[in-house]
Amino acid sequence: MLIRRTVVPAALLLALSAGCANNTDAPIAAGGTPESAVTSPATSPAAVVSAAPGETTLTGTVTAGVEPNCLLLKDATGDHLLITEDVKVKSALQPGAEITVVGKSEPGLMTTCMQGKPFVVSSVAGS
Repeated sequence: MLIRRTVVPAALLLALSAGCANNTDAPIAAGGTPESAVTSPATSPAAVVSAAPGETTLTGTVTAGVEPNCLLLKDATGDHLLITEDVKVKSALQPGAEITVVGKSEPGLMTTCMQGKPFVVSSVAGS
């Protein structure tokens, strides 16, 4: 019984610390993604958007989420949570704007916004 009382907490502590060992200390994006994981080539809002292999193009209206700093793109398929750390891309993401974005859907991505399907934006253009 004494071994169980010492081994179980020690194993739990080891498991928790192993999960933290993969921390990159990268700044966290608004959607909860480390900046190093969000890839955004420098683009301007007027740039022509083209999807790379594995990327998707979405067109719709930007709306404000219920949480601060959360922006959604509403289109025919539903709400997409827009995630980016690129300053030029962020400047084009204004509520009410009709835009086209290119990026990748990340349905398993944890965010604090709790709305929409997470979508990591790589480029944007006004419609």
